[in-house]
Amino acid sequence: MISAGNQVGESFWRMILAEHGLDEDGHYKGNDPLQLARVGVFFTEVELPGLPNKYVPRSVQIDLEEGVCDRIRSGPLGGLFRPDTFVTGSTGAGNNWAKGCAELMDNILEIVRKQTEATDALQGFQVLHSLGGGTGAGLGSLLLSKFREEYPDRMISTYSILPSPKVSETVVEPYNALLSVHQLVENSDMTMCIDNEALYDLTQRTMKVKAPSFDDLNNVVSQVMCGVSTSLRFPGQLNGDLRKLAMNLIPFPRLHFLMPSYAPFYDPKSRAYMRWNVKDLTSAVFDRSNLLVACDPRFGRYLTAATIFRGNVASQEAEQAVLDLQRKNSAQFVEWIPDNVSVSLCSVPPTGHPQAATCLANSTSVQELFKRTLTQFAAMFKRRAFLHWYTGEGMDTMEFSEAESNTQDLMYVALVCDSVPGVG
Repeated sequence: MISAGNQVGESFWRMILAEHGLDEDGHYKGNDPLQLARVGVFFTEVELPGLPNKYVPRSVQIDLEEGVCDRIRSGPLGGLFRPDTFVTGSTGAGNNWAKGCAELMDNILEIVRKQTEATDALQGFQVLHSLGGGTGAGLGSLLLSKFREEYPDRMISTYSILPSPKVSETVVEPYNALLSVHQLVENSDMTMCIDNEALYDLTQRTMKVKAPSFDDLNNVVSQVMCGVSTSLRFPGQLNGDLRKLAMNLIPFPRLHFLMPSYAPFYDPKSRAYMRWNVKDLTSAVFDRSNLLVACDPRFGRYLTAATIFRGNVASQEAEQAVLDLQRKNSAQFVEWIPDNVSVSLCSVPPTGHPQAATCLANSTSVQELFKRTLTQFAAMFKRRAFLHWYTGEGMDTMEFSEAESNTQDLMYVALVCDSVPGVG
């Protein structure tokens, strides 16, 4: 968890604790044996003499400023994480991608090495970061390249929060984002794209929150993360792991940028009047209003998708609902990948819902996201605006040109997949 990712991560761990029947100190208080069946995927069990066993998250919290990590340490979850898994700087990155401090890297990798050695079978890494600022983008990109060097055969999946023009914090966000996308193309196996614009729209329009706080947005992202990790954390029918998920979702190595969605999202006041069955959930996860990224799937085509249903759902019912939706909207799915929507089932529902569904879609419409950032990037880069802040930290302007070119290539590949019946 890096920088802004720590705030999302805190919300994610709260949900994970509730789903596994653990309290804020990591002690088991639940009554369902399924809750502990695969708890070791995200937690290390610590035996304490004379005390109940403690489940400690297998995570590392990183930030170049101490504020967020200090708040987590002193908050309700402060006793949950190992103290040595917090890595902080003192100066901050000042929203500059080039200032992602390399001097912290040895310390971070040593902590990660200790965490990986405690696992029975390391499957991969899950990185939470924002691409708009300096720490999540710069340090996050550096960390991904180090993971790729040190663990070349392990899966690297990222939850990457992209900036959007409607919800912008700094003027150099397009630079930071595109430099990061350049690295994600090379070093990530699976990138779940999330953007603030879609999160604000979803919370305001669908959940009827007039002035969404960061906690509201973080909860939305956490629900999707819990849904995606369900097949890792609980036993179930048609289950898959990270590698199986990627195998079914990514037809070409560069096209690993996925659009996540979740259902049900609704106004809490309307809950008593709403009916959610498998068909409704399937329809909702393929609806633009439930996407966590500001793209319109109608302006592209689905290459692949993975649906994950939770709760008391029959496999035949889920597969039929997905098949009906594909037949009804056949023009939106490429015809040259047969059976391109996979179905996973987990009998354990999320906290507070009898049923839920998560979808990860690999759609060519994701190029909208890159086009938006690329347009802003090009407008500033053409005039070399703000470039001295980056070159002053040792970067070369060629790195910007390469990032621009790489993103254009990525968009071209998506465009080709969208327009032709077969791709070599």
